[in-house]
Amino acid sequence: MQQLEALTRDARALALGEILLTPYETEVGRQLQICNACRYCEGFCAVFPAMTRRLEFGKADIHYLANLCHNCGACLHACQYAPPHEFAVNVPQAMAQVRGQTYADYAWPPALGVLYKRNGLTVALALAAGLALFLVLVVLMKGTLWHAPLSGNFYAIFPHNLLVSMFAPVFLFATLALGLGVRKFWREVSPGEATGPAVTEAGLNVLRLKYLDGGHGEGCNESDDAFTLWRRRFHHATFYGFMLCFAATSVATLYHYLLGLQAPYALSSLPVLLGTVGGIGLLVGPAGLFWLNLRRHPQHGDAAQKPMDRGFIALLFFTSLTGLALLAWRDTPAMALLLAIHLGVVMALFLTLPYGKFAHGIFRSAALLKWAIEKRLPSTLKLGGD
Repeated sequence: MQQLEALTRDARALALGEILLTPYETEVGRQLQICNACRYCEGFCAVFPAMTRRLEFGKADIHYLANLCHNCGACLHACQYAPPHEFAVNVPQAMAQVRGQTYADYAWPPALGVLYKRNGLTVALALAAGLALFLVLVVLMKGTLWHAPLSGNFYAIFPHNLLVSMFAPVFLFATLALGLGVRKFWREVSPGEATGPAVTEAGLNVLRLKYLDGGHGEGCNESDDAFTLWRRRFHHATFYGFMLCFAATSVATLYHYLLGLQAPYALSSLPVLLGTVGGIGLLVGPAGLFWLNLRRHPQHGDAAQKPMDRGFIALLFFTSLTGLALLAWRDTPAMALLLAIHLGVVMALFLTLPYGKFAHGIFRSAALLKWAIEKRLPSTLKLGGD
């Protein structure tokens, strides 16, 4: 009966052109009204000064502020109205619940976003294992998994053109899905004109992960209420490790097509050096984030999102682990097996990028850009002497 009533209410709202809020969005709106009256946390991060430019919070505003929140936990530990107070203000948790909802709302195609949100860890590991097994079977059909050393020549196992035909569609699909998602988000939040100073400020905030310092420079709060910068450091290791690995692949592509230099490349070559340093970052960062995920204060985030979070962390970690193992043993009889496993994990990573924690980085960057634009505009509230 409740479901029927909800469907009837939704149908009536759609007929009248109203935009309904979900329960999570309604809760964020309630808490922000309280925060807007208090304003004790106004100097903590970008969320609160952005909040004070509004008197009401519609769906687009809530989505924007939820993705602007970095879940550092500072406001929860400073709040006089936090649980067990009857107001039960817990901005980090409420924002996290809406953020998780936006990953599915803006996903393309939507069904994949819902699937990954509900079963992130299972989908990630099952997809990686399935693709790796498929590639292992392909190698077995061609010959054997245990072969004479091939001097690290991956193309003797999978020809270059075959790898391109396999991974180019996956990469293009991930790029398209992410692009369509952030385009929908960007249009909804009505950002305004992106000026040079605004773009520069937002870019620096993204690259420095500025708002993971807790707003006071001491870092995020953990389960014992202590401040720590380790969450920021592990995020940096993960982000820059991923970017270095991507740079290694890009440089290798330029070597192949522009310079006519065929893989394998020497250990001292630029692609190998970039990939090695990036791979180490992608071991340290995800391992640290997983450790912190286990220890985070239970009121900081959304427990329902932990499978999605851990699925992404696992894929990043195993992408690096299998890649470094392949580099270390590329001139051994085990290269074909290691190559098949590594390619399967990498393909699973890129297939799931638009539907999990990687997407939050894209949406958060867009939210930071909107804030950098918005803060340069005059307030529209016209209250008192404003």
